[in-house]
Amino acid sequence: MPDETLLAFDAGMKKTGVALGNTLTRQARPLCIIREATRDARFARIAALVQEWQPERVVVGLPLTLSGDEQPASKFARRFANQLHGRFGLVVELVDERGSSLEAQALLGNNQEDDAVAAAVILQRYLDRLK
Repeated sequence: MPDETLLAFDAGMKKTGVALGNTLTRQARPLCIIREATRDARFARIAALVQEWQPERVVVGLPLTLSGDEQPASKFARRFANQLHGRFGLVVELVDERGSSLEAQALLGNNQEDDAVAAAVILQRYLDRLK
């Protein structure tokens, strides 16, 4: 696989965690939390990140139930992924995010904002699956 820069998103209604990684090192790291209140402001912030990091693809966490079924948040994540593809023309990969917030909390300790760390967990799962 060629060396690719990747951005990952743990998309939420109020805030979105962002992580950065690449296929060469196969390491993901938390980058930031997007807190902008309006959709236009959120996508302006995402556009700035895309401009800065020039990712070849993006990864979006797909929230599923414990049994692996879709849930209302799954529709939100799919719509967000479609918007990323439509606005930026990037390849978007959806990754099962079950347990990512719990894993992030375990890494951080309780009561800390875990959105960017959860995005890094999601991206690390994607990188670990690559051949």
